[in-house]
Amino acid sequence: MFDTVLLLTGPAEQEPLAAALKRYNPQLVVRPVRTRADLELIEQRQLRRARLIGFLTPIVVPERILSKIGFGAYNFHPGPPDYPGWLPAHFATYGQAAEFGVTVHIMANKVDAGPIVAVDRFVVPPNTDVLELEKMAFVALVQQFWNLAPVLATQSAPLPELPVHWSGRKTTRKTYAAMCEIAPDISKNELDRRVPVFGAGHFGIDLTVTLHGYRFRYIAPEAEEQTEAPGLVPAQAPEAEKM
Repeated sequence: MFDTVLLLTGPAEQEPLAAALKRYNPQLVVRPVRTRADLELIEQRQLRRARLIGFLTPIVVPERILSKIGFGAYNFHPGPPDYPGWLPAHFATYGQAAEFGVTVHIMANKVDAGPIVAVDRFVVPPNTDVLELEKMAFVALVQQFWNLAPVLATQSAPLPELPVHWSGRKTTRKTYAAMCEIAPDISKNELDRRVPVFGAGHFGIDLTVTLHGYRFRYIAPEAEEQTEAPGLVPAQAPEAEKM
């Protein structure tokens, strides 16, 4: 019997998303989950009565847990099917995509590989930066959650799959880090494309360049006042910066 939703998302999203589900099913038990360790602690008996919903989560749920979920596991991905993987808005902005979107899919043992159940696409206005695109994707993803909440909260049957498939290169943290490694002979055009997208030091990954065995990192303009040397500064302490 379906009576529980395991809501895998951040602390800011837990309360409003849980409220959206319980609006359609007041008796539904919505259990907040933030980490894989939280999932590991849930008894198999409860997993069999539950549906797992991931919303903007970086957690990869292992197959041994997915196989025990009784009523399906669904992920809300902040990118369209042609942008699977990590930080899709960054790579769409870098690629100057004219269209973007969001995807809802069944979780599988591989990231962003399960059957797709919902897609929403939208036009990207000219000169949209990566933070603006992430905000647009977040709004679209929340709307998808609102649209699917009645079904996710009340119906035990699986959501119908769409005849849509994942495509494009699946990005990872390693892919992102590679974009932050700047070759000394990079063209001005390529550098001008990378800096606005990858130059903010998101997730502790900075733009860096290695010159004659020394590695330097880029400091964004808004952070210049916080450092004694704006622009390029050594990426490591002086005694360890020689590669």
